[in-house]
Amino acid sequence: MSKKIQWISIVLALVLIGSSYYQVNSYKSEMQALKKDKVELKQEMQNVESQAQYIFNQANQKEIELTHETWPKYFDIAEVMVEESDGKFLRPWAIYLVKEAETYGIDPFIVYELLKIETGDNFDPELVGPETKYGHAYGMAQFMKNTAPWIADMAEMPYEDELLFDPYYSIKLSLVYVDYLYEQYDNWDETLTAYHRGMAGLEQYKLKNGHANSEYATRIQTNAQKYKEFVAYAP
Repeated sequence: MSKKIQWISIVLALVLIGSSYYQVNSYKSEMQALKKDKVELKQEMQNVESQAQYIFNQANQKEIELTHETWPKYFDIAEVMVEESDGKFLRPWAIYLVKEAETYGIDPFIVYELLKIETGDNFDPELVGPETKYGHAYGMAQFMKNTAPWIADMAEMPYEDELLFDPYYSIKLSLVYVDYLYEQYDNWDETLTAYHRGMAGLEQYKLKNGHANSEYATRIQTNAQKYKEFVAYAP
């Protein structure tokens, strides 16, 4: 009888130990989930703050008008893009890009090269990118539907999915995003790598490689510098 009681006691003890172990693990899992939520919330708050600051800064953005003095400059720079693309990047798009880029103080060839890479050198405004775990990317600037809306909001632009296939809208959105990213990082390596991989993807890339000098960023900057040799007065 005493042995039976001992066995029962042992079984009960094991049950209690197992239950305690499960509770401890459950508690640890909950704590890890809470920590993850806290980190994500902090990142989201930082993003909201940076977006608000960007919107505030845009209030002081200069407006550029086409005049008899500025038109030849825009036209000549645009012609370099049209010729280099064998006419795939249409002249009206190029002139629009050059004008808007100067408004943001961005080298237009940086964005031109970005659009060139994003579309595989064909500048197709109706391009739909390959499917990823985050969905497809759309248009000339290859924005995803989870990214484009908040960039449009930040730029005080309307948003509809169909607008991503409008070349002028796509160019404008890419300029706004590049300008926003450059304001965050203050260098082209991080700016362009973040455009390509996302801001979280940039941090992962830096952790893995120790730098932000991705092949994507290097290619864009190298080619943009090459075009400046043709047009010395590019903004």
